[in-house]
Amino acid sequence: MSTPPVFDAAFAAQFTELLRWRRDVRRFRRDPVPDELIEGLIAQTQLSPSVGHSQPWRWMAVDDPRQREAVQASFSRCNAEALSAYEGERAALYARLKLEGLREAPVQFAVFCDHGTDRGHGLGRQTMPEMLDYSVVAAITQFWLAARVAGLGVGWVSILEPAEICAALEAPPAWKLIAYLCIGWAEDECDTPELIREGWDTA
Repeated sequence: MSTPPVFDAAFAAQFTELLRWRRDVRRFRRDPVPDELIEGLIAQTQLSPSVGHSQPWRWMAVDDPRQREAVQASFSRCNAEALSAYEGERAALYARLKLEGLREAPVQFAVFCDHGTDRGHGLGRQTMPEMLDYSVVAAITQFWLAARVAGLGVGWVSILEPAEICAALEAPPAWKLIAYLCIGWAEDECDTPELIREGWDTA
């Protein structure tokens, strides 16, 4: 039996700072990110909890320019539709917001939940099958924090058409899109969410 580590007050304070500085990044530098860094972060997601130890997360790197264009096209359609739902000053503010880093982020992943996985033998999800999806969200959260420790920014793009993205990326039928992530070095960093800084919401 391993001896558990003791996390002292200094570590606890740093962890709180990590949570504070973990922001949704939309503005990226185009500098490349070392492959080994990304591989290490993905490996760390294996430490994430998952229902029945099913580990249903499937990370698909999106490097093909045609696939990225399809994602950008989906965002444009969805963003225009979302804008039409607002009026007046709120619509004008929405139009000014930068809500993705699809053209700038050097690393992009589509993260899926494999609903067809046999791993875990169904434990813990007979009555709550959505626990598979939640397990993927937990893994993404751990990836996000680990990326911030490494100095990387992460942006979660949700203004997309899941079916269109799955088709463009030729994902297996049993895979459900959970997240589309943009990853890279942030242009600037701030501990205040951008939506608060831009006046969309209050603290």
